[in-house]
Amino acid sequence: MNPLAGAGALAQLRATEAVEQISAGALSARNYSSELLERVRQTEDQVQAWACLDPDFLLAQADAADAAQHAGSTLGPLHGVPVGVKDIVDTSELPTENGTVLHAGRQPSRDASVVSRLRAAGGLLMGKTVTTELATYAPGKTRNPHNPAHTPGGSSSGSAAAVAAGMTPLAIGSQTNGSIIRPASFCGVVGYKPSAGWISRAGVLVQSPTLDQLGVYGRSVEDVALLAQCLAGHDPKDPATRPRATPPLLAASRSEPPSPPMIAFVRMPMWERVAPEAQSAFLQLAQFLGSRVVEIELPQAANGFLDLHRLVMEADIAGSFEAEYERGRDRLSASLRGQIERGRQVSAVDYRRALDRREAIRAAIDTLYDRFDAILTPAALGTAPLGLEATGDPVMCTFWTFTGQPAISLPLLHGAGGLPIGVQLVGRRDDDARLLRTAQWLSRTAPHG
Repeated sequence: MNPLAGAGALAQLRATEAVEQISAGALSARNYSSELLERVRQTEDQVQAWACLDPDFLLAQADAADAAQHAGSTLGPLHGVPVGVKDIVDTSELPTENGTVLHAGRQPSRDASVVSRLRAAGGLLMGKTVTTELATYAPGKTRNPHNPAHTPGGSSSGSAAAVAAGMTPLAIGSQTNGSIIRPASFCGVVGYKPSAGWISRAGVLVQSPTLDQLGVYGRSVEDVALLAQCLAGHDPKDPATRPRATPPLLAASRSEPPSPPMIAFVRMPMWERVAPEAQSAFLQLAQFLGSRVVEIELPQAANGFLDLHRLVMEADIAGSFEAEYERGRDRLSASLRGQIERGRQVSAVDYRRALDRREAIRAAIDTLYDRFDAILTPAALGTAPLGLEATGDPVMCTFWTFTGQPAISLPLLHGAGGLPIGVQLVGRRDDDARLLRTAQWLSRTAPHG
């Protein structure tokens, strides 16, 4: 089904369009928020994207935004635009329960750095979106807006679904394996995970300090570029970030490449697991792009990356969730208990070796970007799987998360029943502007279907 069926015109606006209308005085923040809340009332019973949403709280923020505008205050780049925030990101005015009964009723005393940046840019905190259990594999309540019998993906389930259903134009998610890109693919929205270290994780649930990365959802490349640009920047509270000039992500997403991009098509070692309809769709896309695409294989240095990622992630999870395991293991899912127990067996020597291998892999993959603007590969193994007991396999995202490269999923393809299939583009680490420019070019060039 069309997830935007029955949505009003305002609920279908892209974020950049909403910003323009609000800034011009053609649309008030209150009217916009009210329309989105009406969309929530129409669809939330079926989609179940929200862990916490207080309409009065949102409208109070909208009224304050309108009052500031009428008073002549300088408007931020997100002025008056509501944003959904994954329920692992601390918010001082809404609970943050991390998708587990062990944290039920948890109320942070301060905002995460990313929420502070959101508010400084004029954005409105719409509510907290559903996450899987501690942002791992056990599903939450959210359904896929295209077909509620199918998973929306995870762990950023509610963020992707809320954008797809027209409840919010923008949302924040996180990825430690495939938790931004896979839900974007399954729900048919644009999902963007910037380079590791671009968005501060201070005040966000720690799963893996080595691998955790924040990202965003929207309905266009420009939308995610706008939000990510507002959120990115150095934060002394997150040592993974570092001082740098504000990245010109929005301008890059609106610019034309100096020449048509060259793209490397990588099937990935697990290509045989990709659904036949998805394989066919990607091969047709590569054929359509013709001489702009060259098929390559990952460098030999990448061999064994799945095992390396799993070792690092599970060792980190064992450390991060030790307290939950000790006091409430019987209330954790079997999958999370298994990850913690395996992680406890990882030796320090093996952990260090895995990180050393990661540096070698990064160096090898980096050389490809001397020839190519981006790497093209599936965002998932196919359309969203039927059933709600799992969130789908993140395996097509694992490599790029392990290396910390920027990735974006574009809703360009479809499979059986009209379910979306995302096209994943991956860029050179810290060259996010070129990735977004290439993604915009591909969105305009490729046939949608």
